[in-house]
Amino acid sequence: MRKIKVSDYIIDTLIQHGSTQVFGYIGGTIAHLLDSIYLNPQIEMVNTLHEQGAGFAAEGYARTTGRIGVALATSGPGAINLLTPLGSCFFDSVPTLFITGQVNTYEYKGTMPIRQKGFQETDIVSMTRPISKYSVWVDDAQQIRYELEKALYIAQAGRKGPVHVDIPMDVQRAELEIESLPSFYGSDEHHALEAENTKASADFSAVWEALANAERPVVLVGGGIRSSGVTPALRAFLDASRLPVVTSLMGVDAVPANYAQHYGLIGAYGNRYGNLTLANADVILTLGSRLDLRQTGTNKALFAPHAHIIRVDTDLAELEHNEFPNVQGVRADLATALEGLNALAHPLETSEWTQRLEAYKAQFPAETALDGSPKLQNQVISLISKHARADDVVIADVGQHQMWVAQSWQVQAEQRVLFSGGMGAMGFALPASIGATLATSKRCLVLCGDGGLQMNIQELEVLKRRNLPIKIIVLNNFNLGMVRQFQEIYFDNRCPSTLDDYSVPNFEAIAKAYELGGQTLREAEGLSLEAIDAVITAFLADDIPALLDIHLPVATTVEPKLIVNKPIEDMYPFLPEKELASLMMPSTPLPSSPQGVTSAESLSHD
Repeated sequence: MRKIKVSDYIIDTLIQHGSTQVFGYIGGTIAHLLDSIYLNPQIEMVNTLHEQGAGFAAEGYARTTGRIGVALATSGPGAINLLTPLGSCFFDSVPTLFITGQVNTYEYKGTMPIRQKGFQETDIVSMTRPISKYSVWVDDAQQIRYELEKALYIAQAGRKGPVHVDIPMDVQRAELEIESLPSFYGSDEHHALEAENTKASADFSAVWEALANAERPVVLVGGGIRSSGVTPALRAFLDASRLPVVTSLMGVDAVPANYAQHYGLIGAYGNRYGNLTLANADVILTLGSRLDLRQTGTNKALFAPHAHIIRVDTDLAELEHNEFPNVQGVRADLATALEGLNALAHPLETSEWTQRLEAYKAQFPAETALDGSPKLQNQVISLISKHARADDVVIADVGQHQMWVAQSWQVQAEQRVLFSGGMGAMGFALPASIGATLATSKRCLVLCGDGGLQMNIQELEVLKRRNLPIKIIVLNNFNLGMVRQFQEIYFDNRCPSTLDDYSVPNFEAIAKAYELGGQTLREAEGLSLEAIDAVITAFLADDIPALLDIHLPVATTVEPKLIVNKPIEDMYPFLPEKELASLMMPSTPLPSSPQGVTSAESLSHD
């Protein structure tokens, strides 16, 4: 058996797993890995300008392909800079591999009661373990095969997520007979994990019966649909059953806008008609959503109190973390669940119910305020959506604009619309677009605020260097609007750090400094929609990397908005009590169904 350098073996393994691009920033402790990439024509290193940018690019790569995204960083500050994107992948179930270099094993302090022995030595594994599915320091070259195989397996098994491998320099440069090393595959540990993740056949007739017998059924779609790769199966189920559907933030792009029974976004910043749909339902089938506080409101006892909620999830810990009196948790992977449901699905008669939902939708459009005035910010998003291509990848950053996108973007069947959900990381969108467009060869539209863009603005250089088809649209209100709106409500309009001691640069000039196209649409509030539409049309007419800075009023808000301790149907600005009462349908007794968590195998009536 021939010997191979460990760094070469690692890169060969990544290629075998379909990762043909990795993202990172050079450093001494990963120099061996980068040299191995340089010498291998089947893979390339994409150099970002910051390790956080590399991590988000790997996330964009993984989320648009389903393949493992890979980020590299050197020890110490480089490794620590990966923590935010690693956490983002953990909370949003994105399969990624984060590889960090480490000082030589003989430089590592180990258990010595000193702060540091080697230069840039840092115990990164202790930092990453709480926010990764698996994290390991490979201090013995003989274990590299086992640990790398194990990490790659875990990233994709069950509920997907990030893994982290920390590799000392002397391990990377070692030369070994890899085939003679112990393998994870076939080990006792592998067999145990395989048994845990085996897809069980299941009878979902009880779930289907609950939907069929309901007067007001609704399907709530979450981010698990996309991360599980079951979007086609979900759409087949909806087409066959014709059930009403709503989505969480992370489930927005799982259902196209032209699905006839689509009733929008739910949650703290959801469409008012979407929240009214959930609040009036009597059976809610939840697929791939953890029903967090931003979906249900802070007082979970007020969330859909007259509905029987059937929650399907592969993660037992999530199901056992149940704060609802009316939830039946079903542990099953979504592929199994949808296979079972599709075998039973047929059109259900819900016309009376959907007529009510259509009335909600007509009464509370996303682009119009309660007083009938237009919401310019939502209208702008709608215009951008109209001119986007059918296969564009749309990536929103974090802030008010993120919620405007979720409320008003009209998702086309082949589009992806990505958000940083659980982490909610400002600075996500621009670097994520780099990974997404390199992975898919599709154009990316980055929708960001003035604050989020400044978080990783250095990555504009990558767009120029690689001539990437990325269009950046800044929804610029010259302040950190999401927190400013919070301050206005709860802190008597005191706005430190969001308005006070905060400023915005000339983004057009910055784009041009990076030799990108740059354009500014000033005082959009004073322009007609036709004038704004003309600018957006021209901006999106090509693939040339460029930035459009749209100036919005400082006082922009996200409406409607759920206030603490209110039920999801009672959103700010508040409806008069009598009007809200008239929108609520009479409650019916909850169907008698098992509570708690059941397995997929126990769903039949036998």
